[in-house]
Amino acid sequence: MPNNDSKETVAKTAGEQTPQMQVKWDDVNMKSSYANVCNAMSTREEVVLMFGVNQAWHAGQKEVTVQLTDRIILSPHAAKRLSLLLSNLIKQHEERFGQLAI
Repeated sequence: MPNNDSKETVAKTAGEQTPQMQVKWDDVNMKSSYANVCNAMSTREEVVLMFGVNQAWHAGQKEVTVQLTDRIILSPHAAKRLSLLLSNLIKQHEERFGQLAI
């Protein structure tokens, strides 16, 4: 049976606000890549995004080679957060610059 001291501790803890975590972005080892092609696949445990460049400059080509340059592997939870982030980013972009046709 809990004593009164433990109830007071729980009440104080529940009423206190936890300080918000601050994120520090360390870009020392960051690299930048350009991609105009993205493909995705998934399993139960991971989502794989593959980025590359389509260098087909001539219309009517029968074969196109996409040079894959980067592969990003995410957990499904991280992929869902990325999906929400990108959806919001595209919505803001279209509000400022107009609808994107795909």
